[in-house]
Amino acid sequence: MGIINLTPDSFHAASRQTTAQSALAQAQKMVADGADMLDLGACSTRPGAPLISTKEEWQRLGPALTSIRKNLPNVVVSVDTFRSEIVKNAVAEGAQIINDISAGSLDTKLFETIAELNVPYILMHMQGTPQTMQQNPTYINVVAEVMTFFSEKLALLRALGVNDVVLDPGFGFGKNLQHNFELLDQLSDFKLFELPILAGVSRKSMINKALGTSPENALNGTTALHAFALERGANILRVHDVAEAKQVVTLHHHLHATWNP
Repeated sequence: MGIINLTPDSFHAASRQTTAQSALAQAQKMVADGADMLDLGACSTRPGAPLISTKEEWQRLGPALTSIRKNLPNVVVSVDTFRSEIVKNAVAEGAQIINDISAGSLDTKLFETIAELNVPYILMHMQGTPQTMQQNPTYINVVAEVMTFFSEKLALLRALGVNDVVLDPGFGFGKNLQHNFELLDQLSDFKLFELPILAGVSRKSMINKALGTSPENALNGTTALHAFALERGANILRVHDVAEAKQVVTLHHHLHATWNP
């Protein structure tokens, strides 16, 4: 899953696309590099990011989404939003998946909107909000608590008839360095839910804090964590660098292939 940030303030500066034209060019490159799907986001959710209006979010997202759907009709497009109004607009413009960092906690109509529109949904865990999540994330047992969270949210979704769900443990969203690596190490535990697992670790602080680097210099660390995530059962990698991630996926496939001499 290639990340297309339609924002001026995403944490990885090189990923920012501020026009529909540049977003389309980035999408075309990602597809050429091997992306199976694209994730478009127009409201930054980095730690401490200011909350923009729904109107501004759609003004950023709408033109890029329309252009990408028109020019790349065969690529699967996800929209990264927590607002039901944006979900409705995005699905009307051809979005096929909704990726929600808030698990329905920031818009009380989000779950029922997903149910009404019958679109696949990425359910992510976050402690707090983007504005508060990294102030003092605290858990007794982060893996157990995230699993309980998923159980409760899935019960609500299934009661509404939503069954096409992907789980994202939310690396970097209300977690410190130890929490992130505990989740990654025990990622296979989430197979209990028998749902696809998304790992979003690309160029994040869990790499930069561990290695003393920055998002701009975190590609090698990202590649290492992608390999670890695949070994522990990740089904989708959400990435800034598609070509490099595709290489990891290909090598992982060869590692686990059944060879016929």
